[in-house]
Amino acid sequence: MANPKILEQKQLVIDEIKDKAQNSNGVVLFDYRGLTDAEIKELKVALKEAGSAYKVYKNTLMQRAFNDLNIDINEYLNGPSALAYSTDQIAPIKVLANFMKKHPAVILKVGIIDNQITSKEELEKLSTIPSREGLLTMLAGGMLAIPKDLAICLDLYSKQLEEKNS
Repeated sequence: MANPKILEQKQLVIDEIKDKAQNSNGVVLFDYRGLTDAEIKELKVALKEAGSAYKVYKNTLMQRAFNDLNIDINEYLNGPSALAYSTDQIAPIKVLANFMKKHPAVILKVGIIDNQITSKEELEKLSTIPSREGLLTMLAGGMLAIPKDLAICLDLYSKQLEEKNS
């Protein structure tokens, strides 16, 4: 029989994983093998700047935590795995995708966005979405284009009327 103190410590880690998964809109499981300490520090800084973080847990503890949340990621829990998480759904995906361009050792395994399993292919598609600020800028540009085009049309129409009346 296992030591009760060890079991209690393991349960605390499982609860921590569950808490991070429940309080995060975006969670990404990735393989970090082959990264140097300096590269890991670079990744931590990049994730922190984006309002994200990551932590390495034992696969068995992650398996138990996600099974308790009724999320089946068991097939992705082979080899070393790290868990990146954020309240922003896309932030950890974008940071990891950009980091992978310089450091091909990082491999995305699976994502959990709003408690739904997201495949590696879907994560790669999501990484190409512009940031929230970029999307808002595009929306504002589109909204400003309508009155601008209307003003141009009205100006051209008024000039045309002036030519006819002259």
